[in-house]
Amino acid sequence: MDKWNLIINVGRCENCYNCVIADRDEYVGNDYPGYAAPASLASEAPIRIQRRVQGAAPLVETTYLPVMCNHCDDAPCMKVGGDAITKRQDGIVIIDPVKAKGRKDIVRSCPYKAIVWNEEQQLPQTWIFDAHLLDGGWEWPRCQQVCPTGVFEALKLDDKAMQEKARKEGLRTLLPKLNAKPRVYYRGLERWEKCFIAGSVSAIASDVVDCVVGAEVLLFQDGQRIAMTHSDSFGDFRFGGLTEGSGAYRVEISHPLGQAQRDCVLEESLYLGEIRVTGCECQSVSKKEDVYEYN
Repeated sequence: MDKWNLIINVGRCENCYNCVIADRDEYVGNDYPGYAAPASLASEAPIRIQRRVQGAAPLVETTYLPVMCNHCDDAPCMKVGGDAITKRQDGIVIIDPVKAKGRKDIVRSCPYKAIVWNEEQQLPQTWIFDAHLLDGGWEWPRCQQVCPTGVFEALKLDDKAMQEKARKEGLRTLLPKLNAKPRVYYRGLERWEKCFIAGSVSAIASDVVDCVVGAEVLLFQDGQRIAMTHSDSFGDFRFGGLTEGSGAYRVEISHPLGQAQRDCVLEESLYLGEIRVTGCECQSVSKKEDVYEYN
């Protein structure tokens, strides 16, 4: 049987908050019997946008991560909620607006923090995949309808087809160690989870300091070359996909105008600053920037 899934394209989110606003517009003050009681404007939004900032000016990378109910097949909330939470045949999880009355324990059961407490209604509430709209003939949930950058992709597939799609396209879920079997997948999640080492290459030519285009930049760890790139039109280079706290690295730069090298220790993403190629030089850098983790 085909079931609903949602793919979130990490890197496309620009923090416009359209999805959050659309959810508030749909549910605050509106009663959908059998689906959801009226949400409260005073409650937290069940769709949240997390932020991670990496690097330092001028090489700063900001990533926004939409987080909401994952409609898990082995949902932790269902183990706590009992008959107050149901799993529909199409994969959507619904918190019963009558049976869940007073059940604040259901809020605490979600490891994704996707269930919010409505003090006015004394109810736990979450994003219900806009099930009432889909049942009424809508093609997509509102978050997808209002998103200008294509962050969200809702689709119905049987479980085998969805798992194959996830494998082929490298789709991943949040907190996979929980084995909750979420139906919300992320494309490009490494941008949220991984780190980078970056820098800017310059040189003195005719007594003028200028950026260096096309310099060969090598990245080494434990004496082994692990990556190679070239500086761009602004003299910038970047090595991505590195693991946070992964230790010591060396960057070696070569160009007809000269060479340079830098040693660094990667705790979180690093911008090494301007690196002047002249002769062979070495400096150590260990710098930590602010990183906003998913929690």
